[in-house]
Amino acid sequence: MFRSGARTGAVGVAVAAVGTALALTSCSSSSDSDSDKKPDVAQQPKGTDPFWVNPDGNASRQAAKYRKSGDDAKAALIGKIAAQPVGEWIGPENPESEAKGFTEAAAKADRTALLVLYNIPHRDCGQFSKGGATDGDAYRAWVDKVAAGIGDRGATVVLEPDAVLHLVDGCTPQQFAEERYDLLRKAVERLKRQPGVKVYVDAGNAGWQRPDALDEPLRRAGVEAADGFAVNVSNFQTTAASRDFGHQLSAKLSGKHFVIDTSRNGNGPYTGGDPKETWCNPPGRALGDRPTTRTGDGLVDAYVWVKRPGESDGDCKGGPRAGEWWAEYALSLAANSK
Repeated sequence: MFRSGARTGAVGVAVAAVGTALALTSCSSSSDSDSDKKPDVAQQPKGTDPFWVNPDGNASRQAAKYRKSGDDAKAALIGKIAAQPVGEWIGPENPESEAKGFTEAAAKADRTALLVLYNIPHRDCGQFSKGGATDGDAYRAWVDKVAAGIGDRGATVVLEPDAVLHLVDGCTPQQFAEERYDLLRKAVERLKRQPGVKVYVDAGNAGWQRPDALDEPLRRAGVEAADGFAVNVSNFQTTAASRDFGHQLSAKLSGKHFVIDTSRNGNGPYTGGDPKETWCNPPGRALGDRPTTRTGDGLVDAYVWVKRPGESDGDCKGGPRAGEWWAEYALSLAANSK
């Protein structure tokens, strides 16, 4: 089962544009030539949502295009996404510069970057987001560069969606198990050497595996040295179901805290069509609870949008390849949300 869209595009270009976009937010010009460049986003209140809103994300650019064309209704819908902080998925080619760019921009805005590391060898066991580092040495070097890029700035890191679960459900061959557990454990240790970093190891979702099948694998993956675990990454399980799942798993992990990806769970999971692809670009879904650290639950550190709403799960149901922006789907998510 695959849950997370790979981002194989020109991420480095996007990072380089962040500084320009931040500068534009203070520009007072409203000329037509600038209307598709000037971001129309602001940071959320730090007390409730300390995560950084990227002013140059896909949603922000799409909203600007709609505004320039005079389609204010669509711009407003996409604005629901553009206004919220989302995960920045670090690419394979320039991990240090990307991590540095995102965390520096976040620090300048007095916020914390939400980063997603998704480059484990044999990633997604040959499915829509197959790929990852070529081997263990390459992965360790990549993580080291991510950590170096973060430096002493703050960051919340969601570590390797699917990596543990694909060992548990047998999708990833067991011959890779020992190396993968070691790579995850060492990644947690390396990232936690950075003073401002919080790490949450991916733990699947309420519709995938039982908590009693996950606690030992998560320990082997280093969750005890992490700040906690993440649930519902790129999935659609409701916040209530995710909270219950997380509580059950936390009880087996000595009370570990967790975060919930609420990016697209507003209408819960999809139950139609091919049962093997209910996770892939399902119709009729909606944006979920907005990102916040005020969850009202002592074990839930935050609701976060790890999956970037509007980016495809894969080339299914008419969608583009995994990780690519899909404006029509983004509009649907926003239109269906409260």
